[in-house]
Amino acid sequence: MKILGIGNAIVDVICKVDEKFIIQNNLSKGNMKLIFDENEFKKLISNLKIEKTISGGSVANSIVGLAQLGNETGFIGKVSDDDLGNKYEIGLKNEKVDYIYSKKKEALPTGTCLILITPDSERTMCTFLGIAGRISEKDINIGAIKKSKIIFLEGYLWDEGEPKKAFDKAIENSNQVAMSLSDKFCVDRHKTGFYDLVKNKLDIIFANEEEIKSLINAKNFDDVINFGKQIKKLLVITRGEKGAISINGDIISEVGVKKNLNILDLTGAGDLFASGYLHGYLNDFSQKKCLEKGTEMSSKIIQQIGARLI
Repeated sequence: MKILGIGNAIVDVICKVDEKFIIQNNLSKGNMKLIFDENEFKKLISNLKIEKTISGGSVANSIVGLAQLGNETGFIGKVSDDDLGNKYEIGLKNEKVDYIYSKKKEALPTGTCLILITPDSERTMCTFLGIAGRISEKDINIGAIKKSKIIFLEGYLWDEGEPKKAFDKAIENSNQVAMSLSDKFCVDRHKTGFYDLVKNKLDIIFANEEEIKSLINAKNFDDVINFGKQIKKLLVITRGEKGAISINGDIISEVGVKKNLNILDLTGAGDLFASGYLHGYLNDFSQKKCLEKGTEMSSKIIQQIGARLI
């Protein structure tokens, strides 16, 4: 297998809302809020019109993108043996992804992410992790990891306790490790742990400008460039309208954004950028060509609703 993703197995529920809804529910626009109370989550969703329900999760979206580009892929993520869990598994298998997890009936339901799209196409997420956040080292298939050229992890999944043990087990048995920092919320919550991963355990790091600046307490982007050179890893950063940049030791590559796009939904932009970049990396593209493929994939996904290319 070329690449194995390990992440939150989450069903995305996509709804369109106005700015007022974001403010009334004390949400931070463009970011993710974790909801720990299932009843609170149900209350939030109860008055909304659902546009689309789709198998999601950040790394799972990236893995599906990689499969669509013709790469041999697999995914490990925890669901319950319930209606949404069954739909989740079928969704991955339909995309030719090898789902390497045997689900069973759990005390918690399959995880759900409410994706709220405002008129400016920005996405704000409310996530009830359900059983997805309870991944443990017992759920990690070492055989599949050892057979994979790269494993791809997400910051959303990392947490103290069992998820951290699962991460450690996966990293210890891997050939190469890529990880997305996922969200500024995750970075701020786990800054010490993430910093250790970035400096000492990962080979490829994906982040947006806000996330990496927060991680290293950077005053400006020059601080980020200097950090990238020092760590001697492959650091890939998306910068919104400024394009994307990769730093690999002293080698720096940059690309701009595609213009005149009909942007509908920014939900999967980072996930599909990672798909394109990793596709290039796995197939020996130059750093610049990897960035261009990432930009091509993210440009396609933001012109449709949802984080899976149709």
